[in-house]
Amino acid sequence: MSIIEFTLAEGSPYIEINQLLKATGVVDSGGAGKMLVADGQVSVGGVVETRKTAKIRDGQIVTCGGVRIVVRAFAGGHDDHGDSA
Repeated sequence: MSIIEFTLAEGSPYIEINQLLKATGVVDSGGAGKMLVADGQVSVGGVVETRKTAKIRDGQIVTCGGVRIVVRAFAGGHDDHGDSA
């Protein structure tokens, strides 16, 4: 299973699940993402998600087919060493 790390946009506490699937390249459009969700092919934290625009937040893991997406909050452009990202 491939793993994708996705960082939320600065100031954004969540991303809608259909847009996450599009942003990570799992699907070509938000509409295609909604179809996968409606068909029960997407899970969040191991539970099938059927809400097409469910809000996905920091720390949640979304699985679709052979892809696992780990969602992270925007880090503010700094790492633990004080270097810019």
